[in-house]
Amino acid sequence: MSLMRRKREVEITRERVNYLKRKAKEMRKKIVTMIYEAQSGHPGGSLSAVELVTVLYFDQMRVNPNNPKSENRDRFILSKGHACPVLYTALAMKGFFPLEELSTLRKFHSRLQGHPDMNKTPGVDMSSGSLGQGFSCAVGMAIAAKRDNRGLYVYVLVGDGECNEGQIWEAAQTAVKYRLDNLIVIVDNNNLQNDGPCEEIMPLLSLKDKFSAFGFYTVEIDGHNIEEIITTFEELKKIHGKPKCIIAKTVKGKGVSFMENVVEWHGKAPNEQQYEQAIKEIEGA
Repeated sequence: MSLMRRKREVEITRERVNYLKRKAKEMRKKIVTMIYEAQSGHPGGSLSAVELVTVLYFDQMRVNPNNPKSENRDRFILSKGHACPVLYTALAMKGFFPLEELSTLRKFHSRLQGHPDMNKTPGVDMSSGSLGQGFSCAVGMAIAAKRDNRGLYVYVLVGDGECNEGQIWEAAQTAVKYRLDNLIVIVDNNNLQNDGPCEEIMPLLSLKDKFSAFGFYTVEIDGHNIEEIITTFEELKKIHGKPKCIIAKTVKGKGVSFMENVVEWHGKAPNEQQYEQAIKEIEGA
């Protein structure tokens, strides 16, 4: 039976979806606010990943803020580390540290630096920022979990521009060699990177075809459709013997009209007027 056919058979309550939509809206507001207050950060790629991270932390992953180092917890690695506002927001909302701490983003002596630091920030499973390396770390974690017979999943979020890195494909080969069916790679396919459209900087061709050719079980989804994200995660867990990859079609700057699909918002903070407009649009969505 095909994945798409089986996905239709997964029952998801409206209450579950609405709960996650409320969480996603709250996350968007906090992301824009913390970047505005810091006057520094990366809103575009943080906003594009909101629904994906929301479903992971508030529906799928086994994590406990009261025991953040549990050996049996699921792992999440933000390989595109510059999008850390989305991770910090999820961790704060989950209870790993106080929500008030979000206002310290990128400030001196803050635990919330411009890229995630596993040695400082509760809930961060791997320091990241040098693109491509987070995926390799996720593969290592998945290998270790297999060796130790731990029934956990390792999730890694990579950017589509990040897929220009050769290390991504070295990690992919390793994941297939070791049949890491406890590894789920999510590509935030928003089509923009720091210097411009991905297809102009370095054409990606078909990411679905590339990951499939490497040996991954690969699907494409709408990365902003919460119901589709849930069903995809749940069905991928039923696929055994190979690593899995989700190509999530997203919009950079999602939820803020003047940021959507505009490359300049890859790494720029809004001014006061833009901030007020952004919050109004998110609240009205």
